[in-house]
Amino acid sequence: MKDQEKEVSNVSRRKFLASAATLSAFMIVPRFVLGKGFVAPSDKINLGFIGTGKQSITLRRAFAGQEQAQIVAASDVYKRKLDFFAQETNKFYADKKGASQYKGCDVYEDYQQILERKDIDAVVIITPDHWHAVQAVAAAKAGKDIYCEKPLSLTIEEGRAMVNATRKYNRVFQTGSMQRSWDEFRQAVALIRGGYIGELDNIKVSVGPPPLAYNLPKEEVPADLNWEKWLGPNKNYSHFNDKLNPDINSFWAKWRDYKEFGGGMVSDWGAHMFDIVQWALNMDHSGPVAVTPPDENHKFLTFEYANGLKMTHENFGIGNAIQFNGKEGSIMVQRKKLEVNPASLQNTVIDAKSLGIYHSTNHYQDFLEAIKNRSKPICDVEIGHRTASVCNIANIAYELKRPLKWNPEKELFTNDQEANQLRGRDLKKGFKLS
Repeated sequence: MKDQEKEVSNVSRRKFLASAATLSAFMIVPRFVLGKGFVAPSDKINLGFIGTGKQSITLRRAFAGQEQAQIVAASDVYKRKLDFFAQETNKFYADKKGASQYKGCDVYEDYQQILERKDIDAVVIITPDHWHAVQAVAAAKAGKDIYCEKPLSLTIEEGRAMVNATRKYNRVFQTGSMQRSWDEFRQAVALIRGGYIGELDNIKVSVGPPPLAYNLPKEEVPADLNWEKWLGPNKNYSHFNDKLNPDINSFWAKWRDYKEFGGGMVSDWGAHMFDIVQWALNMDHSGPVAVTPPDENHKFLTFEYANGLKMTHENFGIGNAIQFNGKEGSIMVQRKKLEVNPASLQNTVIDAKSLGIYHSTNHYQDFLEAIKNRSKPICDVEIGHRTASVCNIANIAYELKRPLKWNPEKELFTNDQEANQLRGRDLKKGFKLS
């Protein structure tokens, strides 16, 4: 009797498992049935945007266009900008075929609420430079991967804190130096590294001036802007002026011009152009060893690398561009333009991989792929920090008006203690970098 009961029990169990398998076959739909390129909602990388100013328009479009990700939240202290961002994000997904399962872009004034959400995988930081380090360190600590706009940090010490936090919490970090994913800059780097213009004689980087002390007149704070939160970690209070935080469809915000918030054009555009120089020289984990501001012997601020190569911050007649001068030719590169001498080098096909040059054609997709693979993207946090350091030591030299010796390994000035004090800054109580 017991043997019969056992057999009945086994048969019943087999029938149950067979029925469950049949049911599962209907419930688990093969990917190809859902359409080519379809990514199931559960497989998408959920992004939260921290900062919704003018640059967020470009990044919103770039990331929303990636099938493997979706924007699910945003934060900003300026309500009209935040609402505009959410409205445009929701409209994009509403108009997109197959986006019916999108639940909308949630909005927050406090970015910490984004970091607290377990369903958010990564953040895109697009705030002014004086906020970058505090937010990036907090994001790493919260287990989020990070895309942060350039220049990476307002100070050298803040940049190193970002690197340390990224490594400590094993995060993927992409710096928004997207020129590394553009053909003309990759080709220029390949020509330099491949020795196509011979040994370099000098480099000229044409970007705008260093920052000023904040000097704009005081204006009334808009009712929907939390100015105290916009100032955030800054220890000293600065009054509001519309040029610091204009409306979304207005001009580019001028906070970049003032050292309380940014590094002037030396950092803003320099973070792009000095970055390409660092890449071309294979200096992504190092930098110059000296910087001299304009004086009786130097018409332009001059960097020097350990091998004696000099680079000037110099307007050579073309804005936001780089000129590499070698013993056998020259290269001028700016966005969408590459001029080479001799001209025969213009269309030279180079095996960039053999030269150790990372190949990316889409900076945003590269970040998302790095998240999936748990790998370093094309402009990892260390790279962004090293480029920002070049900009920061230039600004320190401009401020002190004297030559400085820099040790890129120890990240210290070896001849000037006052300069070393300027490697960091005091933060308002309650803000930290650890």
